[in-house]
Amino acid sequence: MREAATGPILVIGLGCRQGCSAEHLRALIEHSLGKAGISLSEISALASIDTKQHEPGLLQVAAHLNLRLEVFSAEQLAPYTSRLSHHSTIAFEHTGCFGIAESASLALSEQLGTWPASLLITLQKSSTATFALASSEQKPR
Repeated sequence: MREAATGPILVIGLGCRQGCSAEHLRALIEHSLGKAGISLSEISALASIDTKQHEPGLLQVAAHLNLRLEVFSAEQLAPYTSRLSHHSTIAFEHTGCFGIAESASLALSEQLGTWPASLLITLQKSSTATFALASSEQKPR
């Protein structure tokens, strides 16, 4: 995992349908970051739900971007429900989580930095994936 030398910790949360390609995920990431004027080099890590831990597209995009992919259980993501910009009943039916991208980005951002993390980019959707970006301050050394 690479870490930014200074500044906030930025974590991308990703959700995707089974079989979503790394190219599709990367395009969603680049488009979403580009709209916000944020460089990929500023990103510390990627996060998702544990049911996606073996998803080839997620693993490939993490490897291509040289970023760690951290996954969380639905139970670990549940405390973030009240902080989501959108609650997806479809996501909940499939995973037990109302919003994978946003809650995973918040969870890992707080794990790596200070609490509370905040969403810099709320839910962005494509046909087969979701994206969110959370930020927290670096922990004092």
